[in-house]
Amino acid sequence: MKKLALMLIAIASLPAGCVAYEPAPRDDRIHRGARGDRDHDGIPNRVDRDRDGDGVRNSQDRRPDDPRRY
Repeated sequence: MKKLALMLIAIASLPAGCVAYEPAPRDDRIHRGARGDRDHDGIPNRVDRDRDGDGVRNSQDRRPDDPRRY
Protein backbone atom coordinates (compact mmCIF):
# COMPACT_ATOMS: atom_id res chain seq x y z
CA MET A 1 0.00 0.00 0.00
CA LYS A 2 2.90 2.37 0.79
CA LYS A 3 4.49 1.67 -2.57
CA LEU A 4 1.24 2.49 -4.37
CA ALA A 5 0.87 5.76 -2.44
CA LEU A 6 4.46 6.76 -3.18
CA MET A 7 4.05 5.95 -6.87
CA LEU A 8 0.86 8.02 -7.09
CA ILE A 9 2.55 10.97 -5.39
CA ALA A 10 5.56 10.68 -7.71
CA ILE A 11 3.38 10.49 -10.82
CA ALA A 12 1.21 13.40 -9.69
CA SER A 13 4.25 15.61 -9.07
CA LEU A 14 5.77 15.14 -12.54
CA PRO A 15 3.53 17.55 -14.48
CA ALA A 16 3.78 20.19 -11.72
CA GLY A 17 7.18 21.36 -12.95
CA CYS A 18 6.19 21.49 -16.62
CA VAL A 19 4.21 24.70 -16.87
CA ALA A 20 4.47 26.82 -20.01
CA TYR A 21 3.00 30.29 -20.38
CA GLU A 22 3.30 33.27 -22.65
CA PRO A 23 4.83 36.39 -21.11
CA ALA A 24 2.55 39.40 -20.97
CA PRO A 25 3.09 41.82 -23.83
CA ARG A 26 5.07 44.88 -22.82
CA ASP A 27 3.08 48.09 -22.76
CA ASP A 28 5.37 50.71 -24.30
CA ARG A 29 2.80 53.48 -24.09
CA ILE A 30 4.07 54.59 -20.67
CA HIS A 31 7.59 55.12 -22.04
CA ARG A 32 6.62 57.57 -24.77
CA GLY A 33 7.56 61.21 -24.55
CA ALA A 34 10.71 63.05 -23.54
CA ARG A 35 10.93 61.60 -20.05
CA GLY A 36 8.53 58.61 -20.06
CA ASP A 37 7.71 57.38 -16.56
CA ARG A 38 10.31 58.61 -14.08
CA ASP A 39 9.02 56.77 -10.98
CA HIS A 40 7.95 53.60 -12.85
CA ASP A 41 4.43 53.60 -11.39
CA GLY A 42 2.72 53.06 -14.74
CA ILE A 43 1.47 56.66 -15.06
CA PRO A 44 3.16 58.77 -17.75
CA ASN A 45 4.92 61.88 -16.41
CA ARG A 46 2.68 64.21 -18.38
CA VAL A 47 -0.34 63.18 -16.28
CA ASP A 48 1.37 61.95 -13.08
CA ARG A 49 0.65 64.17 -10.05
CA ASP A 50 3.83 62.93 -8.35
CA ARG A 51 6.20 62.12 -11.19
CA ASP A 52 9.30 61.45 -9.08
CA GLY A 53 7.51 59.20 -6.57
CA ASP A 54 8.62 60.99 -3.38
CA GLY A 55 5.08 61.41 -2.00
CA VAL A 56 4.87 65.17 -2.65
CA ARG A 57 2.58 66.45 -5.41
CA ASN A 58 4.34 68.22 -8.30
CA SER A 59 2.47 71.46 -7.57
CA GLN A 60 3.94 71.55 -4.04
CA ASP A 61 7.34 70.02 -4.87
CA ARG A 62 10.19 72.50 -5.46
CA ARG A 63 12.01 69.80 -7.45
CA PRO A 64 9.36 67.53 -9.00
CA ASP A 65 11.96 65.50 -10.94
CA ASP A 66 14.29 64.72 -8.01
CA PRO A 67 12.97 62.03 -5.61
CA ARG A 68 15.62 62.89 -2.99
CA ARG A 69 14.46 66.50 -2.54
CA TYR A 70 11.09 68.20 -2.12
